[in-house]
Amino acid sequence: MDKIEKVLNRLGFKEKQKLKGILLQIGRDDFRNLDLKKLKGRKDIFRIRKGDMRIIVYKANDSIRILSIEHRSSKTYKKRQIIVQINKNC
Repeated sequence: MDKIEKVLNRLGFKEKQKLKGILLQIGRDDFRNLDLKKLKGRKDIFRIRKGDMRIIVYKANDSIRILSIEHRSSKTYKKRQIIVQINKNC
């Protein structure tokens, strides 16, 4: 089981629907109405907050990489590896 499957298995139906909407919005490069905040010390890593769900994204040139999707906890903002990449040109 890969990391995406593990993340999705931990989410309930409503959270999956919220996540799907957010990912589609990010894929369109539309960050309006998202609770988006740049993380301290980095100019290219952002946090999107929706309820107690956190999506950590890395934005570079023509791509957006999802680093982490988690429920809010003390470990949410630790260093993460890329789990999904969204190319704007698709």
